[in-house]
Amino acid sequence: MNFSQALESIKVGKKVSRSGWNGKNMFVFLVPGSRFKVNRAPLLGIYPEGTEIDYHAHVDMRTATGEIVPWLVSQTDLLAEDWGEVE
Repeated sequence: MNFSQALESIKVGKKVSRSGWNGKNMFVFLVPGSRFKVNRAPLLGIYPEGTEIDYHAHVDMRTATGEIVPWLVSQTDLLAEDWGEVE
């Protein structure tokens, strides 16, 4: 699948990955937006406790070492045709 198809998959809650990635068990997924009250660092250093903020939806990646990190698509990933859904 191409990136447009992969993006549609993550929008409905699927995880997607590229067969061309060299790390095992890597995938990207959608973190839905939410609204919550600030109650811990690092946001307490920016907003007063209890401030309601909107946490915008974004895409994260599970790395080959199992960590979750924010993810931005690269030019290579954007144009790739080797995307697929992950079980």
